[in-house]
Amino acid sequence: MVKTITDINAAVLQREVQWLEKIILTRLNIFFDQASEYSSIFEITPPVHTEQEAAYTRFIHHYQMCIPERIVLIMALAPHIQPDVLDPFFFKNSEYDRGFTEFGGIRGISHGGFLPNGETALFLLAGREIEQRLKFMHLFCADHFFSVDQIITLGPVSNDEPIMSGALKISRELVETFTIGKNYGAKFSIDFPAKLITTQLNWKDLVLPARTLEQVDEIKTWVEHSHVLMNDWGMDKKLKPGFKSLFYGPPGTGKTLTACLLGKLCDMDVYRIDLSMIISKYIGETEKNLSKIFDAAEHKNWILFFDEADALFGRRTSVSDAHDRFANQEVSYLLQRIEDFNGVVILATNLKSNIDDAFTRRFQSVIYFPVPAPDERLKLWMNAFPEKAMREENLNLHQIALKYELTGGTIMNVIRYSSLMTLKRNENKIILKDIEQGIRREYMKEGKVLV
Repeated sequence: MVKTITDINAAVLQREVQWLEKIILTRLNIFFDQASEYSSIFEITPPVHTEQEAAYTRFIHHYQMCIPERIVLIMALAPHIQPDVLDPFFFKNSEYDRGFTEFGGIRGISHGGFLPNGETALFLLAGREIEQRLKFMHLFCADHFFSVDQIITLGPVSNDEPIMSGALKISRELVETFTIGKNYGAKFSIDFPAKLITTQLNWKDLVLPARTLEQVDEIKTWVEHSHVLMNDWGMDKKLKPGFKSLFYGPPGTGKTLTACLLGKLCDMDVYRIDLSMIISKYIGETEKNLSKIFDAAEHKNWILFFDEADALFGRRTSVSDAHDRFANQEVSYLLQRIEDFNGVVILATNLKSNIDDAFTRRFQSVIYFPVPAPDERLKLWMNAFPEKAMREENLNLHQIALKYELTGGTIMNVIRYSSLMTLKRNENKIILKDIEQGIRREYMKEGKVLV
């Protein structure tokens, strides 16, 4: 019987959870001075996983994780895959008629099981030995790869409560990857107002002028070689992280498609930011919304795509009142977050002049997407027709491409219209009359008259 990726993942995670279960019972036996097979949790040999197909196996090998790191990782994952393994922490302190403070943990809203926090992790690793607790606190410092790569973090605490009271949170993307073997990406929500965008087209379908393609290729080159440039060549001390680019040009000229294809080519998720959910009339709220986006995207190997970016990145106003002052502060904050972001940021706008010069000076590239020339329009027309549809004999694409100055997006609208009219007639041959009517409709949208 052929094992599925789910079967393989389950086998690996089962062994890891069984190891965690032994560690928990050993720590509790030591804590309560009860007989134990081991005198230290670090005497318990961690399982060796040979299944390289399992993402969990590859993950712990990639980071060369030590035993304490693996313990924290599987503890953070346990509530998602086998929550009952943490039930021993519900043990009640009969003297105080409550749970043991040493065990930490929090109660969820819907989840009925024990949710570990930083205190739980420190207790499991160090018991009540303060010296050992301090030693393991580095696992939750900002410079540890858990935090740097947004793998495991501590949830927020309120009212100056101890930092270790924060819930032990593991990236939801990692939960999906470790369990079902596929990461479905971040989910669109109020807290993450960005949508994953994809395309079924390929790089060969992209029709752009040679100069534009050359500039776009620079972004791909950065993605492929930035690690060597920044780390091996030591340029991380001299260059800002990440790559920032401005795409500008008329609507329908391929800005969004290019961003999608870059992601597809470089194996990166592309998220289009919903600016309507970002921008707020309330002072400080826009900054807070932007912070959620960049915090979620940090170290995720994503492309952030801000469409119609002049709504947010437009020229700063002169200060005439408090609202203007705060609006300019938000723009300054945004500029700083973009500069510090280690991924790829693409801003798209119809008019370059609408974007604040303070942003454009800091872009690594500013790429113009012009209305296609006749030769490019011909390629777009030829690629646009449905594969199962025929074309009327007198439908001369060379003449149409030469006569009508249309963008790729507009050409697709014309093809959509003429294809629907063909199907309405119960035919499969697209005729010139419908193409011309489709072009006329597109001209009318823009307030033009078809001569």
